[in-house]
Amino acid sequence: MITGYDHVQVAIPAGGEDAARRFYAGLLAMREIAKPPALAVRGGCWFAAGDAMLHLGVEEPFAPARKAHPAFVVDDLDALHDVLTGAGHACVRTDGEIPGVRRFHTADPFGNRIELQQR
Repeated sequence: MITGYDHVQVAIPAGGEDAARRFYAGLLAMREIAKPPALAVRGGCWFAAGDAMLHLGVEEPFAPARKAHPAFVVDDLDALHDVLTGAGHACVRTDGEIPGVRRFHTADPFGNRIELQQR
């Protein structure tokens, strides 16, 4: 029986770790989690914030996830929107589609879709 989930994995291209750190740690304020040595040799990086865990794994050939995506719950959607647009990331608002949820979508530096929402 499923009681929760441990993490979501999203693909990044080889060598994308520094750009991932600037986006996920720098803009989204997630903290980087050290990968176990046996997995670190494969590249990629892991991040966490609250109960959310995100694994970024190297995939070649790389293709961004444009429909499938993680959805992160945030405590100040408007402030995060300003941070992302200020850093040049397009944000598409989809407020009103889910009752009681304000949200928008953006893309990480690799074109992977990311949803951010506030209840």
